[in-house]
Amino acid sequence: MTSNTPVTVFVAPKSYKRIIVNQGDVSMITHHAQIRMQSRSIPIEAVDALLAFGETRRHRGTDVYYLDRRARSRMQRSLERNMFKRLEKCLDAYVVVGDGGDIITAAHRQQRLRF
Repeated sequence: MTSNTPVTVFVAPKSYKRIIVNQGDVSMITHHAQIRMQSRSIPIEAVDALLAFGETRRHRGTDVYYLDRRARSRMQRSLERNMFKRLEKCLDAYVVVGDGGDIITAAHRQQRLRF
C-alpha cells in the first residue's frame, strides 16, 4: 500500500542568486548576470578582480566597475603571475552593480565606456 503523503520539492526560481564574497563585502549575482557571464565567457574570478581592483563610475542609477591602466597595473602587482595571465583576456570586461549590491550584468567592452 502506498502512502499519499505529499512531498515538498524545492525548485529554485529564475531569480535565484549566487553569492560571492569580495574583501568582506557580499555581492549577489542575479540569474541574468550568470547567464550573461556564461555566454560571454567571463569567469567569476574576473568579476571578483573587477570588483576588487576596478574603478567605479555611477551611471543611470548603477555602479559600473571597469579596469583602466592604473587599476590594471595595480592588479598585476597584487596577483600571482599565472592568475593574472589567466584573467588577462577578460580585462576588457565591465560589471554593472545595482544599489543593493547585486551584480546585474557583465560584458566585454567593444568601445570606450562613456559616462
